[in-house]
Amino acid sequence: MSAVNTDYVGRFAPTPSGPLHFGSIITALASYLDARANHGKWLVRIDDLDSPRTQKGADSKILSTLEELGMYWDNQILYQSQRNDAYQSVLEQLHKNELIYACYCSRDKTRGKPYPGSCRNLTFVSDKQYALRIIVEEGELEVDDLIQQSYFQNLKSEVGDFVIRRADQITAYHLAVVVDDAYQNVSHIIRGADLLESCARQIYLQNILRLPGPLYAHVPLATYTNGAKISKQEQADYVLLTSKAGHVLYACLRFLGQTPAQELQNETVEKIIQWGIANWNLSKVPQQHQLSAPTIFQKK
Repeated sequence: MSAVNTDYVGRFAPTPSGPLHFGSIITALASYLDARANHGKWLVRIDDLDSPRTQKGADSKILSTLEELGMYWDNQILYQSQRNDAYQSVLEQLHKNELIYACYCSRDKTRGKPYPGSCRNLTFVSDKQYALRIIVEEGELEVDDLIQQSYFQNLKSEVGDFVIRRADQITAYHLAVVVDDAYQNVSHIIRGADLLESCARQIYLQNILRLPGPLYAHVPLATYTNGAKISKQEQADYVLLTSKAGHVLYACLRFLGQTPAQELQNETVEKIIQWGIANWNLSKVPQQHQLSAPTIFQKK
């Protein structure tokens, strides 16, 4: 057995808002195979901060599906809901350095356009509901993506000061993911291309907090035949048929640009995973790929 590459730590971080769908399995498999092909660690983190979206028991279903598909993680599962003290500590650090401010604007008022800093110089009002925004400085950031190549974003003009703690007191995704990736020493993040646009915000926070920046690779999204992303937000109601696990893995490998022989889909999960690790080639993953949900998934 090859020695573990301690410099490589990958992770899969699903939100427990429902069972894994085809798109999230693609992401999990790409992350898993890249970690194992590089003899690295592969972690699973449950991003359960957004309690209104969390479904009871969804985390257990997600973990059992990963096991059915032959993806076994290293170390203990980390739950973001148990990390609030760490996020609060970072918020206090940012407040001390005068890098954040209270924002009283409604989400409807700010959605879909760069935030102009309307609340930046307002006097703090303790009895009003507020979010916390981080002050964004002028400058273009580059996301040097291993699949999508270079992506540039000027946060100040394209996004503006962004929320790092919501008005409902829930830590925003961008801050939590940066803090937790650093805590877990994550070196490689492979995830869906829908998160590419938000990556610059995470790099900005890494720079502000002087945290190491992982390498990023954003895999193409799986779509329905009408082009809509297969996701929980789009009411994706496709579930894994346990007896077809090999077909699921085969379909994911093909989607990711790998070239398994057709007969491999009838092999055991263990053999398919072994083939995937031995033949994994990140450079073959396409930047874009449309694929309707395969027949190996069915409605509940």
